[in-house]
Amino acid sequence: MDIGIFYGAAGRQLDPDEVVDEVMLARDQGFGSFWMPQLPSGPDPMIELAMAGAAVSDIELGTGVINVYSRHPLTAAQQALTVTKAVGEGRFSFGIGLSHKPVIEGMLGMSFERPVRYMREFLEVLNPLLRDEAVSYGGDLLTGRSQNMYPGAPKPAVYLAALGPQMLRLAGRMADGTMTWMTGNETLRSLTVPTMTEAAIAAGRPEPRSIVGLPVCCTDDIDATRLLAAQTFAVYGQLPSYRAMLDREGLSGPEDFCIIGNEEQIEAGLAASFAAGADTVAVVEFATNDEDRVRTRACLAALTS
Repeated sequence: MDIGIFYGAAGRQLDPDEVVDEVMLARDQGFGSFWMPQLPSGPDPMIELAMAGAAVSDIELGTGVINVYSRHPLTAAQQALTVTKAVGEGRFSFGIGLSHKPVIEGMLGMSFERPVRYMREFLEVLNPLLRDEAVSYGGDLLTGRSQNMYPGAPKPAVYLAALGPQMLRLAGRMADGTMTWMTGNETLRSLTVPTMTEAAIAAGRPEPRSIVGLPVCCTDDIDATRLLAAQTFAVYGQLPSYRAMLDREGLSGPEDFCIIGNEEQIEAGLAASFAAGADTVAVVEFATNDEDRVRTRACLAALTS
């Protein structure tokens, strides 16, 4: 199983001096990737992953995801190429997303009226620069003009946080795949993978990758862990884009999306995600106590071999 560690979505963020140790541990335990989100406050994951990648080899590092409204695509390209240069070719995956209306309008004071259009124009500027090309683009929402941003820097893979059909088609046409969250197996099977793949084929692009974010806890105390999940991930049951994904699966809340149980149940739950179309599962670990936290990591590490 291609399992990665998705650190930060359960609330705790890493300080820069902790990142290298956590990435090294994940690498040594056999995990293929390590993902970090950009949250509304806290450390910048791009800087932290560049630090970790320079110190730890042989593990993919990715953002899951960077808010595209928080930086112009020229700046985003400059940052992404700098990270790839620091960590080496084929190791950095640039996950980007739209964030949510309360963040974009409430915190940044920007319009969230045409988010899919904004992402398309963002990619129109970003992609040529990542291919070591000049860009001259003037759109309805964004303008970007620049010569080669960082000649000779390796190109990172780009993944969109795509949930609905429009964003999934965009991920297939203009990116390397998607990174999902709160997206269940039936949705992966019937919407996510086929929609994105059809768009990629029509655009003459390689088969896109599906990276599935999934909260997991290995435990015998199901009730207490479900309560923790409901509290920890409560916001994802309220934001419209994630709420729509939960509703497609008939789930009452994020706690119903999590995989909670013993080792056999964890293995079965992950296997079901891969069978539904996941290429990589990026696991968000959470637990009510240290014993279950250690047990969860041991269970997951055993499944990577």
